[in-house]
Amino acid sequence: MHIKTIPLSRLEANLAQLLTECADTGDPVVIELPDQRLLAIHSLNQQEDDNLIDELLASNSQFKALVEQSKASPRSPVPAS
Repeated sequence: MHIKTIPLSRLEANLAQLLTECADTGDPVVIELPDQRLLAIHSLNQQEDDNLIDELLASNSQFKALVEQSKASPRSPVPAS
């Protein structure tokens, strides 16, 4: 597995391209934030994604509250690309 580390400015400039590349290759991308913190983005396969959401709903009250808040919010149409 190859891990790519990039500055936040590069993510901002090429968001769609970098996310697509991460999803296609399965390689994680580490983002360097201006305050020296790091953030990792990595793809999940469909089975992992389902398990992750189930685990978060079962074990993380903040995530569960966020999902409930989202369900209660009005929906806006997704703009066409």
